Amino acid sequence: MIDVQPITIDGALYQGVSVSLPKTTLIVITGKTGYIMCGALDVQLLNNKLADRDIVAGKAVGVRTIDDLLEAPLAEVTVGAEKRGIHVGTTGREALRKMA
Repeated sequence: MIDVQPITIDGALYQGVSVSLPKTTLIVITGKTGYIMCGALDVQLLNNKLADRDIVAGKAVGVRTIDDLLEAPLAEVTVGAEKRGIHVGTTGREALRKMA
């Protein structure tokens, strides 16, 4: 099952997506300039193999819902996210604010 829901933070619109997979759930919230995601995100791949794309993204681990992802501290962030002031420990909600 795929669940898609709009999320508004400080007037900015984001899209939350939850995909139920066997034995896990893939969770992502995306905006115009970047996204945050569950532990399935490979930050090292984005930083190394796709560095030329300057992707703004962060990963939170141990999240099970879109709400969890908003409140969780990010465990890893891309170089592009760091440039926007998004650091390890920033909550998902605050990271999205900085992506607006």
